[in-house]
Amino acid sequence: MTTPSVIVIGGGIAGLATAYELHLRGVPFALLEAGPRAGGVILSEEVGDGFVVDAGPDSLLAQKPEGLALCRELGIEDRLISTLPPRTAFVQRAGRLVALPAGAVLGIPTNLSAFAASQLFSWPGKLRMAAEVFVPRRPDGADESVGAFMRRRFGAEATTYLAEPLLAGIHAGDVDRLSLPALFPRLAAAETTDGSVIRSFRRARAARAQQNPNAQPRPASHDDESAFRSFPGGLSELVAAVTRTLPARSLHLATPATRLLRDDTRFRVGTAGAGSFAALAVVLATPAFVTARLVRDLTPRLERLCAEIPYASTATVALAFPREAVAHPLIGTGFVVPKVEGSGILAASWLSSKWAHRAPEGRVLMRAFIGGARDPDALECPDEELVARAVNALRPLLGLRGDPLWTRLYRWPRANAQHEVGHQARIADIERALGDHPGLFVTGSAYRGVGIPDCVADGRATGRQVATWLARGRSQ
Repeated sequence: MTTPSVIVIGGGIAGLATAYELHLRGVPFALLEAGPRAGGVILSEEVGDGFVVDAGPDSLLAQKPEGLALCRELGIEDRLISTLPPRTAFVQRAGRLVALPAGAVLGIPTNLSAFAASQLFSWPGKLRMAAEVFVPRRPDGADESVGAFMRRRFGAEATTYLAEPLLAGIHAGDVDRLSLPALFPRLAAAETTDGSVIRSFRRARAARAQQNPNAQPRPASHDDESAFRSFPGGLSELVAAVTRTLPARSLHLATPATRLLRDDTRFRVGTAGAGSFAALAVVLATPAFVTARLVRDLTPRLERLCAEIPYASTATVALAFPREAVAHPLIGTGFVVPKVEGSGILAASWLSSKWAHRAPEGRVLMRAFIGGARDPDALECPDEELVARAVNALRPLLGLRGDPLWTRLYRWPRANAQHEVGHQARIADIERALGDHPGLFVTGSAYRGVGIPDCVADGRATGRQVATWLARGRSQ
C-alpha cells in the first residue's frame, strides 16, 4: 500500500499540471493513469519517413499564457515554433473555399474594407453584420447559447457561416447549445462593456496600433490577435517534458482507478490489478463521466452533477499525398465546413502548410475531422468508411488526384466536454458539492476551460489549492 499525501487520478494535461505543481511544492503524490501513456488527447506520432502527426490538438494558444509559461519553466521554450505565414483560414461555401476576411477576430470583422471585399458573405449578410453596432446590449446578462448570441447581434448568415463551423466547431459542439459566456467570455464582455462586439474589437485594435505604431500589419487568420505555437515533434514534446520532471515512482500508468471511498482520515482508491492507494487528498482529473462513476459510493450528489456534463466524440483522419497530386496551393492553415454544406467532415487542416518540417520535401500532410455533435454516430462507422468520407470531402475542394500515400485514423470517443448553456451554474453546484468532502478536488476540460492552456492553468491552480489545504492542517 502506498501512502502519498495526494492521489491524482488521470494523466491528461490537467492531471500532469496538477502533479507538476504539487512536485514544485514538495507535496508527495501518486498519479494514476488508466492508459499505457500519459497525455490524454495530446498524441504526436512520427509516421513513415519524416511525417509528424498530431492526432489530437496541435497547438498552444499564445493569447492564453499559461501554456507558454509552463514551457518556459520546463526549459523547452526555445523549441517552440509558430505557424507559418500567411496563416489564412478558409470557410467552405457553395462547394468552394473562401478566405476569412483579413483582420477578423474569432471571425468577427474589425477591418471594414477587407470585410466589404470578402466573398464569404452576401451583401445583405454584410449589411446585417455591420449593423451589429446598432444592436442594443442584452440587459439581463443571462447565459445564452453561441448561436442565439450571434443571431441576435450579427444575423442568420453570420451564424451559419461563422458561428456554427468556427466557434462551435472548435468544440465539436452544437451552436445552439454551447454557452457563450462559458466558452467565449471575450464576446460576452465586449457586449457588456462596449455595447457592441465590433466596436469593442476595433477599439482594442486601435489601442494596440497606438502603443506600437511601427508594427507590421498582421496576416489574415481566424483570429489575427492570437499566435499558435507547437514543437517540431508535435505537442507530445510538452507531455514528455512534464513527465521527465516528475518522480518516476509517482507515475502509475496502466492503472485504472475503480472506486473511491473515505474513512475517518483518508481517501482510499481501489485500482484494477494494482492494489489500493490511500491519501489525505484526491484530485479527480478524469473526464466528468469517469469522475461520476468513481464518486458513486462517496457522494451521489457529485455523481449526478458530473454525469450531466455532455461529451462529443470525434475522429481525426491523417492523410499524406505527393505535392503534385494536390491542385490547391494550400496557402494557409485549413478550413472549416458549415453544417449546411453537408460534406461529411467538420474541418480540415493542412499540417505541412501550417507547421514547418511536418512532411518531407515534395509531400503534403493534412488532417480531416469527423463527428462531433453534428454527427454523433460517426464513430460507429468502420475505419475504411471514415477514411473514405474524408478523402471524398477533400477531393473536389483541393483537386486531389489518386489515392493517399498513407492514411491514419484516430478515434476520440467522448473526448470533447460540452460546456452548454447552464454550465457555469452547474460548476457552482459542483464546487458546493465538493465543499461537503474536504480534500476532494476536480480539474480538467469538463469544468473551467477546454483548451490546453486552460487545463494547464486549472491543473496548476488545483495543485496550489491542494497544497494550501494540506498546509492548513486540512481545516477546510
